[in-house]
Amino acid sequence: MADGATGRPSRPAWVPDDLYPFDDRWAELDGHLVHYVDEGDGPPLLLLNGNPSWSFGWRDVILGLRDTFRCVAPDYPGFGLSRAAPGYDYRPGSHSRVVERLVDHLGLDGIVVFGYAWGGPIGLGLAGRRPELVGGIVLANTWAWPDDRLRVRLFSALLGGPLAPLLVDRLNVMLRLYLPLNLKRRGLTAAERAAYDGPFPRGRRSVLRVFPREIVRGRAYLREVEAGLQALADKPAVILWPDSDPGFGDAELARWQALFPDARTVHLRHTGQFIDEDAPDDIVDALRSWRGESGSVEAPGPQA
Repeated sequence: MADGATGRPSRPAWVPDDLYPFDDRWAELDGHLVHYVDEGDGPPLLLLNGNPSWSFGWRDVILGLRDTFRCVAPDYPGFGLSRAAPGYDYRPGSHSRVVERLVDHLGLDGIVVFGYAWGGPIGLGLAGRRPELVGGIVLANTWAWPDDRLRVRLFSALLGGPLAPLLVDRLNVMLRLYLPLNLKRRGLTAAERAAYDGPFPRGRRSVLRVFPREIVRGRAYLREVEAGLQALADKPAVILWPDSDPGFGDAELARWQALFPDARTVHLRHTGQFIDEDAPDDIVDALRSWRGESGSVEAPGPQA
């Protein structure tokens, strides 16, 4: 349903105003109607989520940091409140280009790019293409290179392969199982669960299959992201690393630390994949400290 006064979609009932107390902002980009949050003052902090989340997951991080950063959290086309143009492929490289268009639309500069899970390759792809726009990087449980581990390929085949229409579309395992099992500190309330379920009613869940499929099929884009890391090596960086994400462990952390040797590492204890939902207070404290120690977005010395 559209708001007659603005022509923009009205907020659906499954978005709780008390939990998500932000103005809905919209940009028409290449045929997409992109919804985003834009709150606060300071260096732009670009917040990019994983699958099957949307900007709702960042709500407490935004509330905690909007007096320190300008928090910009877009919904990828087909996710959250955003609407995709006809024929859109929902691939991470395409999402990265849409986010880049939004950055240009908003005239953002000196951006701190922060993404976890698939938000990492989406944001780092943009950062590698446009390093002159980047003021800093927050690295989390993510990657930026082709991943050939057996368990990763099995996950991709299970949720992105022939069984995916049954598992993802009909049985809704991404929202019923994958999301709640990857939260370690607390369960979702009924209102929170409704907000996560809302964008993906039956008949609109096929978009959730694309990310798992692209772990393997999207190797070309991941190689592009990896090649762009060289242009980011001198950017201020901080690493926020959860201890309970089954997809990312010590090997991936060590690789990030080698790529960004001056980055501080902050360990997020008892935290799963969805760090924005699981550990928002820890994230807020870490980024306030990172910025506050020097008065600007500059990386402090390494920390174990």
